[in-house]
Amino acid sequence: MSHKMKLELETLVETIVRDFLEKVEGGRKERKKVLFIFCDSSAHEQFTDLFIQLNSEKIDHDFLFLDGETSAWLGLHQIESTGSTKVIAADEFAPAPLELPKEYDAIVIPEIDLDNAARISLGLKGSVKAEIVFSALTLGKPVIIGEDVPGIKRSDRRTLKKLSLPSAYQKLFNQYKENLKSMGIILTKQERIYEAILGELNNLPISSSNANREKNFQGNVLTSDWVEKHLKENDLLIVDKKALITPKAKDTLSEKKIDVKFVQG
Repeated sequence: MSHKMKLELETLVETIVRDFLEKVEGGRKERKKVLFIFCDSSAHEQFTDLFIQLNSEKIDHDFLFLDGETSAWLGLHQIESTGSTKVIAADEFAPAPLELPKEYDAIVIPEIDLDNAARISLGLKGSVKAEIVFSALTLGKPVIIGEDVPGIKRSDRRTLKKLSLPSAYQKLFNQYKENLKSMGIILTKQERIYEAILGELNNLPISSSNANREKNFQGNVLTSDWVEKHLKENDLLIVDKKALITPKAKDTLSEKKIDVKFVQG
């Protein structure tokens, strides 16, 4: 065997051993994995930094893209994961969406629309997002949804040339988002999704920036006047699940972009 061939063989063996040890070490650390569900295959681009941060925290992620209206509905096509940091593949022989959350530690939907928010909050299935959220909640796995979104699907925005819902639909959308929160789903601004993931998977305490934003409501009925008097824009409001929130207060909370966290009193 020539010296060159010997060096190439040694390099190959070293590479194989390193790869094996890396996989073994990764297994020891039990890397967690999150599923991201996007409306289309370009929606993930704005979250590139988030994916880098997750990798640095030893958290893997997969993508599920729902390009086009038909792929968002259950039919002949089902879905499966092609592996860590891979894109979900559509295949008629793949497991059903209901089974998908079994393989993940958390489900993240950066953008929710009126239709899916309604289905989820009313306990209805029939779409991929609704099916996956139902499964995840039933299995006791965290679901994180971006709330600072227009509520109208990307495909609908492109077709109708509109960026937001009309007033009546917007109020309905806000109500559904409140329902999602009461179900235990974590709604947060898109820029805080990374923090929400770490908080759920690593049991991290609320950051000091969030602590400074926190305001508690101790009464039974939350009114618009109380919101105007005690809260600033982008505050985090802590409310008992049994407390009632008036419709006008909900509108004011939405206008002030205030996050609402429901707790068991």
